[in-house]
Amino acid sequence: MKTAALLRRSRVQWVAGLVVALLLAGGISHYASSSPDGLQHVATETGFSDTATEHVAADGPLADYRVAGVTDDRLSGGLAGVVGTGVVLVLASGLTWALHRPRPRTAGAPRDAGTSQDPGTP
Repeated sequence: MKTAALLRRSRVQWVAGLVVALLLAGGISHYASSSPDGLQHVATETGFSDTATEHVAADGPLADYRVAGVTDDRLSGGLAGVVGTGVVLVLASGLTWALHRPRPRTAGAPRDAGTSQDPGTP
């Protein structure tokens, strides 16, 4: 019975975290600073920003934190944040699953070696 309650609570926390992440990525990200990041600032200050060239993914579907083909800046940035959050979630979940897969138990091995088999003993 406790396991079901813990599993339910865990799912609620996971869904709540996902909703918060998507809200932040999709809505609040619009209000992020438009000032250049540290590398752009240093490049401008030291005078080598004019030597920059376009990178390979400059015309990619999510280049410059925008979704290609969406003309509304706010919607485009929000969609890019949601897509990015989804990609990170899928990658992190896959990695977590791959690293923490339950290992098959050997026949006759106790389920949890740290607990007593007699319910009357602590």
